[in-house]
Amino acid sequence: MSYSGWILLTASLVGVCCGLIGVLLILRRMAMMADAISHTVLLGIVVAYMATRELSGVHMLIGAVCAGLLTAVLVQWFQSRGVQQEASIGIVFTTLFAVGVVLIATQVGNAHLDVKHTLMGEITFIPWETMTLPLVGEVPEAVAMLALVLAIALAAIVAFYKEWKITSFDPALAASLGIPAVLMHYAFMSLVSVTTVASFDAVGAIMVVAMLITPASAAYLWTDRLSVMLALGAAFGAASAWIGYGIATWLDTSISGSMAFATGLLFAASFLGSPRYGALSRLRRGRSASRVQAASDSAD
Repeated sequence: MSYSGWILLTASLVGVCCGLIGVLLILRRMAMMADAISHTVLLGIVVAYMATRELSGVHMLIGAVCAGLLTAVLVQWFQSRGVQQEASIGIVFTTLFAVGVVLIATQVGNAHLDVKHTLMGEITFIPWETMTLPLVGEVPEAVAMLALVLAIALAAIVAFYKEWKITSFDPALAASLGIPAVLMHYAFMSLVSVTTVASFDAVGAIMVVAMLITPASAAYLWTDRLSVMLALGAAFGAASAWIGYGIATWLDTSISGSMAFATGLLFAASFLGSPRYGALSRLRRGRSASRVQAASDSAD
């Protein structure tokens, strides 16, 4: 595969993974947890590096997942003590991210780990960091990791589709049916953390947030069916990768930034043009209702 092909495949895998997980985040009204976890995983990555002095390996994933779970636990703990959800997320997110930044500045030294890389990623380096897989051959490490995470996410969604659906739409009903809502919550936070860290090195925190929230929000405007919403979220995420790469090539600018911008373009198109919840559709329905009312008043 060509150099550009690997970049597009990596970004598409990020878009599909984040699009699927993002739909459940949106339905659970936890969109800002994506922002929090995408930043606080930095602390887990830094701590894992400080413990091993290695920038690659499963320890980095474990550290990031632990940081994501710590974020979810702390947010839940603050909420249980009367702090509003938005405030809880803001407190935990900024504090843990700041600790990670301070550790980078004071403890990491000359390792290839910095705040700019954290925020924007280095997707252009992806094709050069490769590994050999049986029956497949040499592939970029990020592609192999993202493909594995996508398989895990799909398996989890398919295996527990009913549970995700009920706990997302009606947690009280889930509890009455005996579904372990708390366990499902932390299992979902683990999925969010794994997806975030798998995407983190390639595209940075900014694009992870954009891919988790915006394609899912666009999909939400098109349908009320969860299965269709999941498919649309994944499709919009992949489309954003391709459109963003085209914009970056055209303008000779940041690839990750352009892909994040492309998610906004797709959301704007959905916000205006979706047949049920789009602004133009609501405007047409409003005008039709006004005409019907006017006709009814005339008849009277």
